[in-house]
Amino acid sequence: MSEETVIRKKDGFEGQRAIVLPKNVKELCSFSPPINSLYITDIGYYPNAQFHFRTRSRGVPQNIIIYCVEGIGHIELPIGRFEVTPNTYVVIPSEMAHKYWADENKPWSIYWIHFRGTLAAYYASILSKQSKSFVNYVSFQDERIKIFDELYSTIEDGYTLEGLTYNTVKLGYFLISFCYPDRFSSSTHVQDEDDVDLAIKYMQQNINRMLKLSEVSSSVCLSPAQFSSKFKAKTGYSPMIYFNHLKMQRACQLLQFTEMRISEIAFEFGIEDPYYFSRLFTKIMGVSPTEYRHKANR
Repeated sequence: MSEETVIRKKDGFEGQRAIVLPKNVKELCSFSPPINSLYITDIGYYPNAQFHFRTRSRGVPQNIIIYCVEGIGHIELPIGRFEVTPNTYVVIPSEMAHKYWADENKPWSIYWIHFRGTLAAYYASILSKQSKSFVNYVSFQDERIKIFDELYSTIEDGYTLEGLTYNTVKLGYFLISFCYPDRFSSSTHVQDEDDVDLAIKYMQQNINRMLKLSEVSSSVCLSPAQFSSKFKAKTGYSPMIYFNHLKMQRACQLLQFTEMRISEIAFEFGIEDPYYFSRLFTKIMGVSPTEYRHKANR
């Protein structure tokens, strides 16, 4: 494959899914046990990612796992260049320089996760078989995809301490499924939804509105005071701050994966004043919308 013929794309594939955790949530994860042992910073799925190309001469602070389920990709690491075929996973340790791209004729479909934590290096090591190979074959199991979807949906539902802690355990299980595929077996998980879960769903369904606390509390038949107390006890955030986090999470995706103007993105979330939106985004994400878009697409 000639790199000169590739239209380089970091993202923007039909049917793709991707989430980047806000800066303050990542900081919360980094010092909150047991979450700080292993946590996701970025997660996504790129189907039929034609012209996909990424290069990072200095690597990234996170460890990366890329799981190819269809098509072909290529990766270049300091130890050499490798072909990535279906049912192959790639491990890129933190700070390792790398370059990868989809095959020109048979572009890959990949699930990918960036992860950190005190145990992250350990998982990266056993995933790469103690550095004997950073690219390994693994038998396909549908349960592995179900776990990924659960990791993604848990983050998409918001940043509750309960959800982040649950994902720490589930992420370890997901990674271990690559290390010891013969011992990996199917399991089911049934989770009853409480008032806070239902309220978060209500927020997501009304993400394009400027909800009032009374509206959200009424959706689960609680008084604002009762609801606020219950919500903060479970998530660590007040309901309206949490709602703004959900808005900014979606805003990150629009900034990274579309060419919408900032004023248009603000309007998507019921915010008529783009300057207010920019201030809110900066407060939550640690950078302005313009800076975030620039960093995400460079």
